[in-house]
Amino acid sequence: MPPRLSPTVRQQRLGIELRRMRERVGVTPKTLAAVIGTDLPKISQMENGKSGISADRLRIWAHTCGYEDGPYLDALLAMTQDRRKYWWDGYRGRLPNAIIDIAEMEHHAASLSILNSTFIPGLLQTPAYAAAVFERLPPQHRQEAEIRKAFRIRRQQILVDQPKPYGAILHESALRMQFGGPEVLREQLRSLLENSERPGVEIRAIPFSVPTYTGSGESLYLARGPVPELDTVQIDLSHGPKFVHSVAELDSYRRIKERTAEIALGPEETREFIRTLLKDFS
Repeated sequence: MPPRLSPTVRQQRLGIELRRMRERVGVTPKTLAAVIGTDLPKISQMENGKSGISADRLRIWAHTCGYEDGPYLDALLAMTQDRRKYWWDGYRGRLPNAIIDIAEMEHHAASLSILNSTFIPGLLQTPAYAAAVFERLPPQHRQEAEIRKAFRIRRQQILVDQPKPYGAILHESALRMQFGGPEVLREQLRSLLENSERPGVEIRAIPFSVPTYTGSGESLYLARGPVPELDTVQIDLSHGPKFVHSVAELDSYRRIKERTAEIALGPEETREFIRTLLKDFS
């Protein structure tokens, strides 16, 4: 098969793990090519996510690099065997790939947690709030606004169809930001209260009264993998989503999340806090 032109983040991640295995023990691409029965260009394509790898070849690759059977290898093997088409694939060519990759990340995560200081996370947005967020797009992207809104609302179905632990830590500034005006915000805050009662969903707030803290101003989305080595952090940047996979950066973002959780209000305190905010906008 020809190389993939635009590998997904998940496909790229498998390639990253292949390269990490090899580099960790100093095995050369030439050696691996000989062992698994392929050529050097194919090794490069596999490590860049542009070419898939069979389960048999992955086992040989791992054992050559000193990795024995276990949860990590099982998780990688599962990635090689999943070749289904999913609902988000219908958006390819209509939205930027990085946006579509968020849905793929959410689907395969064991749990999800987000820290946001500027707006309500996508999985918790009402349709009116989401529409107001996308009104900020520059004129050349306005035609995408309806598609992006529909995609975001479809992503929310994961909380119903595929329930998994989901935690959101939101700064008061995100809870007060009036995308769409006061009425849209009131509806959004009421929706947050309803979502906070869903099984597995935990929403926590950080009031303005909390002093400056580690992670203030951060916006990060942590998707826990089946094993810690396969965790992913997604960050919102002005030019689009960025996905972080490096060991050092993942450790740093995990610490930020843990320290932020220590100073956030508890779930019930947060519900009371949101009810107080609602009175401010009534």
